[in-house]
Amino acid sequence: MKTALIIGATGVTGAPLLKELLEDNQYGKVIAFTRSKISYEHAKLVNELVDFDLVEEWAARLQGDDLFSAMGTTLKQAGSKEAQYKVDYHYQAKVAKRASDNGVSRLFLVSSPNAKASSPIFYSRIKGELEDYVAALNFKNVIYFRPSLIVGDRPDNRIGEKVGITAMNVVTKFPFMSKFRSIEGAELAQAIANSSKIIYEDGLHSYEFAEIFALI
Repeated sequence: MKTALIIGATGVTGAPLLKELLEDNQYGKVIAFTRSKISYEHAKLVNELVDFDLVEEWAARLQGDDLFSAMGTTLKQAGSKEAQYKVDYHYQAKVAKRASDNGVSRLFLVSSPNAKASSPIFYSRIKGELEDYVAALNFKNVIYFRPSLIVGDRPDNRIGEKVGITAMNVVTKFPFMSKFRSIEGAELAQAIANSSKIIYEDGLHSYEFAEIFALI
């Protein structure tokens, strides 16, 4: 059986994704790299407590078959663009690079629908830069997921996000806008886990909006 690696395992998508991977029979071991201890135990779970500012110190532990990257933050949470860039780009890029160097075969990456390195929008630019970076690494497959707004229980109270969800729910009632509907973190996690069962041709693959729901 295979070994899955996951970062971002305590987030709105990563937490349910971790549980999906633990129940997936194709994986005999699931290694979650986190800053704080996972609140439960499982026979297949190995919880590595790490400092993402010091990836080089634990890079040798990035050994397995598939890497799942569901890490992310907001500008409000991070406190500055520099801090957000560190989490949304540097941490994930460094982990992906070391995993690729160690022979990890596939990367499953939660990205953004408007990811583009040349975007004038800061968040979209970060995601685009990350997509471009990991595409040049030695993974056999890189699979991007570009959902619309991801919703679910979060530790912080994001008023702007709640307003956005309400507005999105109204707009997506129109048939031509339905593909932009929001997605629960648990739904996205299920789609990612299901996609890991697919045998892909070598190279890059991506799932946009409605394509993600088709995986559930």
